[in-house]
Amino acid sequence: STNRGTYASRRCASLARASPGAAAPPAEPMSAPARFDAAEPTRSAAQQQATVRRLEPVEFTGSGSEFFGIWIVNIFLMILTLGLYAPWAKVRTHQYFYGHTQIDGASFQYLADPWVIFRGRLVAIVALAVWVLVSELWPMGSLILMGLFLPAFPWIVIRALKFHAVNSAYRNIRFDFRGGYWQACMAMLVWPVLAMLSLMIALPLSIFKTHSFMVNNSYFGTMPFRLKASAGDYYVFFLRVIAVVVGFAVLAAIVSNLVHVSAGIVVGVIGYLALFGYFMAGLTNLVFNATVLGLHGFQSTLSKRRMVWIFMTNSLLIALTLGFFTPWAKVRMAAYRASCTEVAVHGDLDSFVASEVSQASAIGQELGDAFDLGVSLV
Repeated sequence: STNRGTYASRRCASLARASPGAAAPPAEPMSAPARFDAAEPTRSAAQQQATVRRLEPVEFTGSGSEFFGIWIVNIFLMILTLGLYAPWAKVRTHQYFYGHTQIDGASFQYLADPWVIFRGRLVAIVALAVWVLVSELWPMGSLILMGLFLPAFPWIVIRALKFHAVNSAYRNIRFDFRGGYWQACMAMLVWPVLAMLSLMIALPLSIFKTHSFMVNNSYFGTMPFRLKASAGDYYVFFLRVIAVVVGFAVLAAIVSNLVHVSAGIVVGVIGYLALFGYFMAGLTNLVFNATVLGLHGFQSTLSKRRMVWIFMTNSLLIALTLGFFTPWAKVRMAAYRASCTEVAVHGDLDSFVASEVSQASAIGQELGDAFDLGVSLV
């Protein structure tokens, strides 16, 4: 112990000589807990900074007059070819709307080959013709073919979603869909059947399962999308829809008794339009606001009233112009949807995209056969 005391005295003297005017630091108590840095030691100082969050708006730059030229040529060529030009018309339309939809100054791309869609439609047309012919010659045979079609339906849905995803791109990174056959069976067959058997009590759960299947199996490059909503969120939404239906039904009945039946019909029509707007806008907002891509999220603020107004006026103007207002109607709806959609970007979007470019380059682009089903999320 005498040696340890002598060593401590010499150590203090040397420190005092090195810093003559400095006070000796206070000794920490032996019982003080050890301190650990919260940041990962392998990260750089720039990575340790707080993540910056910003809302990046979705912009649509198309115009009705510009799209009218594409639309009228598509109509003319479809008439001239007896409908065979339809795949090319669809690709041109998608390319216009994708190309005029932008996030952070970069537009989307639609890369489908019309010939692939054409071959898929030929297969569908031949299958339909066979079914009609067998139905005419042998009614029982149509039921057998229908039974064979049901197991094939989930596979067709997967192929349609896969084709649409891999032919959609943003900043040269393709989207992807990796859903499995049994997942599709549950989402497209089992849950809808259970919803019907439960007298539609399980309908919100069925729609939730379908949306989960479509979102959770979608990818941007190698990064998966995720649906953060729960089945309870869907039940709350559908309870509100039922409240709207019941409210307008009661109001229509009261107006019919107190005023006139025609007035009750008018209230019923208004209620139907309100239900349409509430369902379309509300369901879209529910899905988009609950979808994330890594650290990035989405925000949708569609207005029910605005959706009803656009739908009503578009339908009226299309009828009054014998269909010629259709290009302006489509552009108007696309522009409104884009104006109510934002991407909640966490950090640097350019770095995120660059990272996905390096990882997605090895993904095999399996375009496969196109089964042109109108499968969409909302």
